[in-house]
Amino acid sequence: MSVKPITLSVFDQAHQFEPLLPQQGLEQLAVETRGVIEKAFQLQGAVHATSRTRLHELVRTMNSYYSNLIEGQGTHPVNIDRALKRDFSAKPDVAHRQRIAVAHIEAERELEQQIAAGSSALTSAFLRQAHASLYGRLSEDDRRTPDGRLVEPGALRIEDVSIGRHQPPTWASLPRFLDRADAVYGRQWGLDASLYAVAAAHHRMAWTHPFSDGNGRACRLQTHCALLPLSGGLWSVSRGLARQRERYYELLANADMARQGDLDGRGNLSEKMLRQWCLFFIELCADQVSYMSRMLDIAQLKERIAGLVLLRSRSAAHADYRQEAVLPLLHLLAAGPLSRGEFAQMTGLGERTARKLLSRLLKDGLLLSRTPKGELEIGFPMDALNVLFPNLYPEAATAPPAD
Repeated sequence: MSVKPITLSVFDQAHQFEPLLPQQGLEQLAVETRGVIEKAFQLQGAVHATSRTRLHELVRTMNSYYSNLIEGQGTHPVNIDRALKRDFSAKPDVAHRQRIAVAHIEAERELEQQIAAGSSALTSAFLRQAHASLYGRLSEDDRRTPDGRLVEPGALRIEDVSIGRHQPPTWASLPRFLDRADAVYGRQWGLDASLYAVAAAHHRMAWTHPFSDGNGRACRLQTHCALLPLSGGLWSVSRGLARQRERYYELLANADMARQGDLDGRGNLSEKMLRQWCLFFIELCADQVSYMSRMLDIAQLKERIAGLVLLRSRSAAHADYRQEAVLPLLHLLAAGPLSRGEFAQMTGLGERTARKLLSRLLKDGLLLSRTPKGELEIGFPMDALNVLFPNLYPEAATAPPAD
């Protein structure tokens, strides 16, 4: 996002970005939130813990893709997969985006560990940590903006800026705004208020524009981590935001508006528009939870696994696939790891045929094992996602541009 220096000071007192939370229409927000929470906790029990871990890794990669896509710097999922294996493109621009994607994935993993250790995600300190964790993994060349500025990891901006029609607080007043945000957002939240608190914090933190660049990415990392206890890493708010990118930016901009008369709250900014943004955010979370709940429905999963096995069995490149693989694959997803002998036994195939099937599935990544003879776990290879989880990551099914 391009910015330009300005000299006019407009926002320099923390009361100028009140209200920090909606004050009216809270029952509607709470009712919508309860539905999301109920489905989200049910979702966490839909598959075995090992499968959740694998899905979490997939969603983390997807978060990187979608968050960077929102910024207009997306790179193809196949290129992200290659970059995770340290296989970078010969094209400088593609390699640059690959490095940003990997930095995002690694930063998200590190930040999730902070949440597991008890850190509060909705604080300015955590937001700065998110920015530092992401940009601290990049070289100076990768941290340089198109207009030549160097982004310092976790450092608050030291100049006044304007972004389109929005003028954030003066740089000197940023600590006052962030302290006020911490006083409101940095506390424990009950379930009914949990999602609109995260939504409001996402807007108001972005509104302050604390960093010279990378504000959107840092705010989405913070939001992801704030939602982690609820999402379990199984669904992605960034996917939802990217799929409605124009609406996302529109409602963020609307929530920048000044108060519209006496019926629009008591703060300097519009409470009505903040509430609309919060409702959109909650509905987006509901959509993502509902989508992933459909994807992890066991009966539907069985059909899609069977479809994938059938499709591949008709290909000369996958001649060793057998329909007898469907049930043990489903077992791995829903009930957890199997020994190699147990997997072969569940297929009902002869020893030689079962061994060839197992070898093929391991080669293709549908089976994973931590050791050469260890237990088998389910895998989610990139080239199977369009069948296993339709529309989760549709770009993964397309071929990347040639180097």
